[in-house]
Amino acid sequence: MISGYPHRASVLPGERLVLHVATDSRHFRVNFLRWANGFVPMQQSAWLPGERAPASGAADDWRWPDYAFAVPDDWPSGVYIAHLEEPGGRQLDLALDSAAVLFVVRGQRHGGMLYKIPLATYHAYNHTGGGCYYDHPPRSLEPPGARVSLQRPGGGIGGVTWGAADHYDASSPRQAFAHWDARFLRWLTRNGYAPDCCTDLDIDAEPGMLSGYRLLVSAGHDEYWTEGMRDAVEDFSASGGNVAFFAANVCWWRVHLADGGTAMVCHQGGPHGAFDRWWSADGARRPEDALSGASYRHGGGWWDGPRDTEGYVVLEPSHWAFAGTGLARGERLGRHTWPPLAGYECDGVPLDVFDAAGANAQLSAWRDEEGTPDSYQLLAACPLDHRWQELPARRRHAAGEGVHVAAMGVFTRGGTVFTAGTTDWAQVLDSGRDLKVERITRNVLDQLLRR
Repeated sequence: MISGYPHRASVLPGERLVLHVATDSRHFRVNFLRWANGFVPMQQSAWLPGERAPASGAADDWRWPDYAFAVPDDWPSGVYIAHLEEPGGRQLDLALDSAAVLFVVRGQRHGGMLYKIPLATYHAYNHTGGGCYYDHPPRSLEPPGARVSLQRPGGGIGGVTWGAADHYDASSPRQAFAHWDARFLRWLTRNGYAPDCCTDLDIDAEPGMLSGYRLLVSAGHDEYWTEGMRDAVEDFSASGGNVAFFAANVCWWRVHLADGGTAMVCHQGGPHGAFDRWWSADGARRPEDALSGASYRHGGGWWDGPRDTEGYVVLEPSHWAFAGTGLARGERLGRHTWPPLAGYECDGVPLDVFDAAGANAQLSAWRDEEGTPDSYQLLAACPLDHRWQELPARRRHAAGEGVHVAAMGVFTRGGTVFTAGTTDWAQVLDSGRDLKVERITRNVLDQLLRR
């Protein structure tokens, strides 16, 4: 048995990558592979002496033996997997719960696209060590909340991930790199895009890095944000940078980095409220709608079993996002995709009226109180009915009340921000079975790279 984790999950070319590894074997080696249109072998280490080390708890720095590797100057930016190979050990695949470590080689491009890996969200669901934010959460007193360590196996690959299997694809766990991000990056490669990559923690540590890019992209499940991440992305868009969220449940919880950025804490509830909910009066009082234009509290979740939706109703077919799709007002997008385009979790906007049959939607009069940007334009929406497993409570509505939708929209605040309103866009996109979803994705990326 072999497992490991990175000392830091991102490096620049020319820097040292430090991996902490424990193994029962006397020897192991490391195969370095970059993820593009599948695995691209980059380098293989010599056989290294292995050491045993005990497992620890979910809140702890595991302090395993460290091994340093020089990152070649010519390695392109991207997501990399370090496959930890024992003699006769496991073959590499993206769903490994041991023997693999995810890290990012950052770029230093001026202009172009930057793809953000949601490392904080991966670790919120990382159950290695017997706990995570959702099961047996280790407690923290200062700051208050639940604490998880980043210095343990897991965090995208190579650990135990908490949560139910996806009815539509049980081959990889949700909340891991394979499920959404790997698919979106594979599609980008197949279609001629070559983004630089970073982690969300890079943005927290070095907010100025965004100024070198034209477009920031997030896909899948992007739930946990520090204030530093959010400040940096909002400053980037306010100063003319563009952002595309092919994601949902975006910025739902605030996290606080601890111990020099090696652990993170989130307060998700207690007798006095949830201090780290972004929108609420007992939380940060900073609605996430202002970041992406949408929020999970206006949408909903359907986590287990098959989802039954009618797809997104097109409301603004003349918008540039729909160019070349042939979609007309009232037509349904993603009605027959696998999985349904309206996904596991969806972000919506505050609506007083949504008439799917008449393709008519009316933003609520109180939308400014919810953080909806003044320039927000709703392009398409999928109604979420009473069968959805969660339709969250809001300031003016109890759970299940009011209009809940998955919302595709756009607004301008210096730069342009697009949001798709669903976690599962990447799965539909990568399947290649819906040309309209592909065309919208190209339209968004190409338009925002030009602006």
